[in-house]
Amino acid sequence: MQSVQFSDEDVGKTVVNGNGDDVGIVSAVEHGTAYVDPEPGITTKITAALGWENIDDDDGYPLQEEAVATVTDDQVRLKSDL
Repeated sequence: MQSVQFSDEDVGKTVVNGNGDDVGIVSAVEHGTAYVDPEPGITTKITAALGWENIDDDDGYPLQEEAVATVTDDQVRLKSDL
């Protein structure tokens, strides 16, 4: 897959896991990195896989491009092996 470069147009997109379950929403994009406001009920397994367990960030959690499978017009789908 080509490198993912997020832009301001991605703000507001739903972030889903490999099963299509909502994980959060893209809340901001800074320097090509998407920041995600996570759904309150996502599991610690998902947050750990994304490297979010020890981050205290009010602006959202950074989404590592290695975790992204695809980006469409309305959602960011994470890889299924997370």
